Amino acid sequence: MPLNLPNLLTWLRILLIPVFVFLFYLPHGWLGEHMLNLSAAAIFGAAAVTDWLDGYLARALNQTSSFGAFLDPVADKLMVAAALIVLLQLGRVDAFITLIIIGREIAISALREWMAGAGQGKSVAVAFIGKIKTASQMIAILLLLYFEPFAGLPIYQIGTWLIYIAAVLTIASMIYYMAQAARSEVVRK
Repeated sequence: MPLNLPNLLTWLRILLIPVFVFLFYLPHGWLGEHMLNLSAAAIFGAAAVTDWLDGYLARALNQTSSFGAFLDPVADKLMVAAALIVLLQLGRVDAFITLIIIGREIAISALREWMAGAGQGKSVAVAFIGKIKTASQMIAILLLLYFEPFAGLPIYQIGTWLIYIAAVLTIASMIYYMAQAARSEVVRK
């Protein structure tokens, strides 16, 4: 396991998950609802920034590694799953949205692992639709965590619209990746 700045940022993102979840298990009233929402959104936002930053630094500093390529998406999926489960428990996101997003992540991760094991990993490499899905999903989760109106904007409603858009993009990207895999030599054999 190469110990470099990009991988350290990925590990930081993983370490933020229990801190994020712990906030919601503090005794009621310790933080107050506003501080709880703000703290959760800030931790999730920091994790989202490290997601972008670790990839950027890995490329810019030429510190890419197979371990980093493995760990980065795992960290992303764990953080998103934790946030969605918390939002579900808070009643801020519907169960079917949570199931669609987490289910897709598991299915596509398994597909990528299978295709990589068969030497066809590039056939299901991240596509533009996946990047759009991730961006809308991250922004939606951030807004749903913050929850409160800000500068006159209905943050919760905007977050809700974005999470529905993310769910549609989640399904579309899953279909895209499955179609890419179906076209490969491995599936046709």
